[in-house]
Amino acid sequence: MKLAVLAVSVGAGVISQFAMADGTGGFIEDSHVALGSRSMYYDADVRSNKASSTGAHTPDEREAGTALRLDYQSGFTKGTVGFGLDAEAIQAIHLDGGTGHHLDGNSNSFFPSNGTSAADNWSRINANAKFRISQTELHVGGALAPSLPILLSNDSRLTPQTYSGGILTSKDIPDLTFTGGEINRAAGRASSNSTGLSVAGATQDSDNFKFGGVDYTPFARSGDPLLKNLVVQYYYADLENFYRQNFFGLVHVLPLGNDQSFKTDLRYFDSTGDGKNGEAGYAFNNNGGYAKHAGEVDNKTYSAQFTYQLGGSAFMLGHVGVSDDGGFVWANQGNLVDPVAQGAGGSDFYLFTNAVVGSFSRAGEQVNFGQYTYDFRTWVPGLKASIAYLRGDDIKAKVAGGSDQSEAERDLRVDYVIQEGPLKGFGTTVRTGNYHGENTGTSSQDQTRIIFNYTYNFM
Repeated sequence: MKLAVLAVSVGAGVISQFAMADGTGGFIEDSHVALGSRSMYYDADVRSNKASSTGAHTPDEREAGTALRLDYQSGFTKGTVGFGLDAEAIQAIHLDGGTGHHLDGNSNSFFPSNGTSAADNWSRINANAKFRISQTELHVGGALAPSLPILLSNDSRLTPQTYSGGILTSKDIPDLTFTGGEINRAAGRASSNSTGLSVAGATQDSDNFKFGGVDYTPFARSGDPLLKNLVVQYYYADLENFYRQNFFGLVHVLPLGNDQSFKTDLRYFDSTGDGKNGEAGYAFNNNGGYAKHAGEVDNKTYSAQFTYQLGGSAFMLGHVGVSDDGGFVWANQGNLVDPVAQGAGGSDFYLFTNAVVGSFSRAGEQVNFGQYTYDFRTWVPGLKASIAYLRGDDIKAKVAGGSDQSEAERDLRVDYVIQEGPLKGFGTTVRTGNYHGENTGTSSQDQTRIIFNYTYNFM
């Protein structure tokens, strides 16, 4: 029996004993229950159909669905060791797919398939047991949603991606946050089932993803306004039989007064193969691009982005550089053989190039990007809009002697949240992505997503 399942079962039993013994404890007092709803229309208009590994072409995808999500988060029981329980229940309903516009099998990132058509509905229930000593917390179970440089939970469709395992977070050392743990399984954003973790192109998976890292603010208590907002990061991750990864990060926000600031965000990843990586079933397809050693992970990627904020306006410019030996790697879900099917797992990665359509992560790729964001808070409170442009050049051709390739994408996003009245908190998001690539393996396409969110808090 996996650690996550055992811990949830034992933890739930222990928590119930404490809750009954001390009804005035924080377990009940600090509990929160919320019911969230999300409705979404997803449209991928493919302009240049790309042949998949089966020889078929990528059709347009147009679908709509809605999902209800019930979240319960308890407080912690009193005592030296506090216990708690978090749980979520999800019900998703398919509203419309349009004839011929639902991608079957793993290729569908929006809704599970039932043969060649969409399933009518699906559901998922997960829970975490949690334990706290001082400022150290351990969360163990199947509803983990990490937001770390080396592992991100994706929430870009109807329902969020969740992970099974354990995550320990400690803030007992002043100005330092330690995070570590082990992940065994993942439940995709369009699935009621869980799989192991893998990399793009592999046919095998792993139930052993270990990681650890620190976020350190060395000058947080110095009183120096120029340095107090400096954060230094280091993380290490190992997906057994696939890759090892070191991450170094630096984030600094410089206040300039008069509602102005300048943010610097530097990131560096160093990834190498582990165990069986490169062997049959464990080979990395390098995001469909070039690799010095076929099937192996061998990559260094750096990123620098700078944001100047003035009132409601934010101007951001940046660059990502991918090394020549192979593509950037991140943990995805298992059993995703075809690169087209990567969206079914839907794992995010910690670079700005994780755009609406493209990933801009192939060997040799040099990506320049910019974004302008405006918050209409003084004109229309709750309204925000942003436009971004990414251009990737010098992508190494997969075929020997081939010329370098390029790709580009323009993204637009508008968010509005009602600020008062009976529908306070009701949010609408519109996202579009216009992508064009030259023999990059990703279909040139236009994507549109319209999302409606609302959450009702019971307690």
